[in-house]
Amino acid sequence: MPTSSSNSWDPSLEHAVLSDVGMRRANNEDAATALLADSAERWRRRGHLFVVADGMGAHAAGEKASRMAVESILHHFLKSTEPQPVDAMRQAVASANAEIHRSGRENPDFMQMGTTASVLALLPGGALVAHVGDSRVYRLRGDQFEQLTFDHSLVWEMQASGQIAEGSPLGDSFPRNVITRSLGPSAEILVDMEGPFPLQEGDVFLLCSDGLTGQVADEEIGILLGSLPPARAVRVLVDLANLRGGPDNITAIVSKITGPTIIGPAPPLTVRREPLSAPLLATTAICGLCSLGFAITQNWPLAVITGVMAAVALGVAFFHQARPPRPRSSQPVANAKRGAAPYRRFTCRPDEAMVKRLCNTVNALRATANEKQWTMQWQRVEQLEADSRRAAENSSWREAVRLEAEAVIETMNQLREQHRRQASDSTVDY
Repeated sequence: MPTSSSNSWDPSLEHAVLSDVGMRRANNEDAATALLADSAERWRRRGHLFVVADGMGAHAAGEKASRMAVESILHHFLKSTEPQPVDAMRQAVASANAEIHRSGRENPDFMQMGTTASVLALLPGGALVAHVGDSRVYRLRGDQFEQLTFDHSLVWEMQASGQIAEGSPLGDSFPRNVITRSLGPSAEILVDMEGPFPLQEGDVFLLCSDGLTGQVADEEIGILLGSLPPARAVRVLVDLANLRGGPDNITAIVSKITGPTIIGPAPPLTVRREPLSAPLLATTAICGLCSLGFAITQNWPLAVITGVMAAVALGVAFFHQARPPRPRSSQPVANAKRGAAPYRRFTCRPDEAMVKRLCNTVNALRATANEKQWTMQWQRVEQLEADSRRAAENSSWREAVRLEAEAVIETMNQLREQHRRQASDSTVDY
């Protein structure tokens, strides 16, 4: 079951978390968590934090690595004394890498264990992302769906270096699951930092493992995120990936800004006057002493010159101090944007093609069920599909997508019931 909540301190954020073993794996090597700020003070200091990790390694090493990553990143980020969240986040991921690497060296069963890690912090100054591996962070704003992380994979690295073109047959021939960077195998790790990205009411963020993106297209994900609340969105995304074979663990976190409270007013400004310039004060003192010395020796020309110099230096110092005070932001997020995100952008509008794709997924399982003579109850699914068709006739495409998504969820519920009744081949081939 997906876990979700509407934060009692700040009701303008909804989120949901769901992780599933998939259809072909014996254990779940993904890990995920969401930790929402429980007070205004912690919101200003560290915001809301979301983490997804996808582990790898034999003898349950991947499961251990991903769990360690999530727990360590949370711990170090919240306990860090760094005033800037960007520095605290980078150090938290680096510390998690060091702990996983050390654990792998101490136990032969965990040697070379590793994990991806994608971290999102929603802060008053914007959304901040830290990233290692090929799990992803996305943002949906309106109908624009953007990938905020760069895949540290062989394919993406070769595309970035110009060795292969995106979408080329050569690129498609490379295995998609070969990653070039992960937490654990090496003592040191380079952490990608992205953002901060300004927040708007209605923004939806997704963190997910490649078990989702390997089975569900980006355009489909964006449309579903825009058509469903977070709890139903994570449910249909995981179910859709499973109905299309579910060859890997699947994890998704969806968070949606549902009101203006989380964005809040502009960061408060603290007024601070600049102190008197130390070099100018030193010049004033030196020139003043020289002027006094020349006056004692009755060297009046030099006494006048150095006296004027002392007066000018003192006047300049007081002029700088008397200027209107410079406002300084107390906001802990650095304003300078990091990274090159978004790395990909899609326009995602509900349409007839999307409704048909979801319907085809349901029909494929229905055909398999009939062929294998499974005992499944289709009444609820058929009702949802009929309602979807009526919405489509009125060109209410978002509602039609929502209803078809509910049909996908109900279809997966029926498949789970069938599994409970008898062991069977549950894979749907496309």
